[in-house]
Amino acid sequence: MDHDVQNEDMPAEIVTSHSSDVPILKKSAIKKLPSVFIGKTGLGECLVSAVESISLNNSIDEILVFARNNQATDIHISVNNPIFFRKYGALFSQTEQTLKNNDVKRFIEEMLDEQQLRGFYAYGDLELVYVITGAGRFRVTVGKKTPGWDITIRLIPIQLLPFEDSGMPESCRELTKWSQGMVLVTGPIGCGKTTTLSILTELINQTRTEHIITIENPIEVVFKPKKCQITQREINKHTLSQDNALRAALRQDPDILIVSELRDNASIQLAATAAETGHLVLGTMNTNDAAQTILRIVNSFSVEDRSLVQNMISESLRGIICQQLIPTKDGTGIVTAYEVLVVNSAISNLIRKGNVDQILRVISTGAAEGMIPFDLSLMNLLDKNIISWEEAYARCTNKREFEKRRGGLYPF
Repeated sequence: MDHDVQNEDMPAEIVTSHSSDVPILKKSAIKKLPSVFIGKTGLGECLVSAVESISLNNSIDEILVFARNNQATDIHISVNNPIFFRKYGALFSQTEQTLKNNDVKRFIEEMLDEQQLRGFYAYGDLELVYVITGAGRFRVTVGKKTPGWDITIRLIPIQLLPFEDSGMPESCRELTKWSQGMVLVTGPIGCGKTTTLSILTELINQTRTEHIITIENPIEVVFKPKKCQITQREINKHTLSQDNALRAALRQDPDILIVSELRDNASIQLAATAAETGHLVLGTMNTNDAAQTILRIVNSFSVEDRSLVQNMISESLRGIICQQLIPTKDGTGIVTAYEVLVVNSAISNLIRKGNVDQILRVISTGAAEGMIPFDLSLMNLLDKNIISWEEAYARCTNKREFEKRRGGLYPF
């Protein structure tokens, strides 16, 4: 099967010349990008036989196809454990027997080629996208552990839901219409941020005539250009680093930059600068709410620059979509709860003055502008009987307000 892999060589050391802001790679530290850099979509006719159940005797392809057919989101393959699928937010055992080292090793060797195996054995970690024609793309993380090897596999959606069916508030659609600025999708790891970002990207692809550049690690959804020209670049396959890709993108006539994850100070600063200089930047961050997200951006800069940065963010930030996945009450699925911040003059003023602790109050009174407090999203799901009281109460931010709803309708 086809697989796209991050290069296993050690990172390059990047320095900046005194006469230019163009990054320079030290020759002694340059790593090699793979010679094969064109990935596969996973579309087509699936030639892997579908099975009714799985055991340790199945091939990794049969296990992945079975997981796809059974609505799993993740697969866990680990020594001394059965094979687990994650469905609707919970783990379910799929095999009676537990895995031995030889079982996990066989699965690894089925997925990796010789070069990838050498890299994995040398460094102990490897991340790749594994592709089965007709069954789609799978994000695979392989690692060494006590007492053996471990494989974690995320199933990448073959088809994106249209925005209208995604459950996102309508105000999120409006955030894609800006010509410049920054829009962030945030939440804990594994909450579907990449899927939300991909749906917003596809919405832009269908409704605008722009040049979109995506910078991803790895590429999950392969976009087919509609009205937009789309350039998709993957770190360690097409470019040495996120910083390099962001700097290069600014010279490639972009209208919109999609950054899969703003994970370090350098990438946050570059993305914020791009948003300030006339581009629309969409990205994800692992933060829990809008206020924490803004603090994370501001704190990525030096203390001396904080005042300047607060002014910059107050003018360039357009909105923040925070989300969490919650199991449904009937146990047959998961649903997303949202907090939506739309930057208006009041929010902008709070950011400029550094009073981000007051942002939730403004969100709570900003319904007319499309703002949604997270607790209100939870309450709406409760009122529709989609999630349980226990799940909502465990996640709410103001437990005292939620406790007012205990009497009769949502008792403990």
